[in-house]
Amino acid sequence: MADARRIILTLYSRSWCHLCDDMIAGLHDMRAREPFDLTVTDVDSDPLLERRYGDRVPVLVHGNHELCQYHLNPAAITDYLLKFR
Repeated sequence: MADARRIILTLYSRSWCHLCDDMIAGLHDMRAREPFDLTVTDVDSDPLLERRYGDRVPVLVHGNHELCQYHLNPAAITDYLLKFR
């Protein structure tokens, strides 16, 4: 069961995107050290998301706050998560 205090980050991606695969792998590595949950959403599964993000994936967000795009930025994510501790 997820801790109610854990932050849920959402990664907007698509299945044929190597940058998305790289970011997912990096986020899984970070989860060993950082307290967050991850939801991966395929933008191609929703026409609205596909229009919103187009080729601009991967994009990692928390709510309306965009944390990084295209490449994982561990420092930015860690700094952001520190605000919630």
